[in-house]
Amino acid sequence: MQLLVSPSSIEEARHSVAADIIDVKRPSEGSLGANFPWVIKEIKSFAKKPVSAAIGDFTYKPGGASLAAYGAACAGADYIKIGLAFDGETRARDMIAVVVKAVKDEFPKKGVVIAAYSDYKRMSTISPYDMAPIAAELGADIAMVDTGIKDSKSTFEFMDEADLKTFTIKNADLGLKTALAGSLRFEDIARIKRINPDIIGVRGMVCGGNRNATIQEDLIATALAMIR
Repeated sequence: MQLLVSPSSIEEARHSVAADIIDVKRPSEGSLGANFPWVIKEIKSFAKKPVSAAIGDFTYKPGGASLAAYGAACAGADYIKIGLAFDGETRARDMIAVVVKAVKDEFPKKGVVIAAYSDYKRMSTISPYDMAPIAAELGADIAMVDTGIKDSKSTFEFMDEADLKTFTIKNADLGLKTALAGSLRFEDIARIKRINPDIIGVRGMVCGGNRNATIQEDLIATALAMIR
């Protein structure tokens, strides 16, 4: 299991380099809010680790999504991550197809991460269960679960351990890796290890419980020790 940490600035990223993956996003713009391309470039220049970049919680805008995905890839991100903030399998298919094409045509070794939300029912968006088979079919690399509304409610308040274990196993059968995020806490790590996703994504956990606070290096070290 790899630890993905989401700094909100270049300075925070300098304190996050112990993580397995540095995830560039802008929390003020949403769950998967996009940061600036020059921020991605700068973090990539010193991280010495894989860098992922969120491009946004997208409504159904295939053109905008594909251009954002291509921009993040050109800026140096190793993984390009989009959240599907709408419902409908046909529309999800359209969005995933163009994002994968935008990245893979020029950067075939870069990874595409498709995120759906554990709180999809209250958001009226596509469920992770419906998203993952489409993502696999269309050539994405990772299916992610995150919370879309950041109100301190954890993914575990919307999907239980059994649900997430099944999701992870089915993804492996489809050839997808699984990333799990969404206001996760240190006390969740024991059950996360039983679920055994490929990646655990955190911010609030390593900010002392408040995602709007600052990342603390000692908490990253604690999280790494606990998931190993």
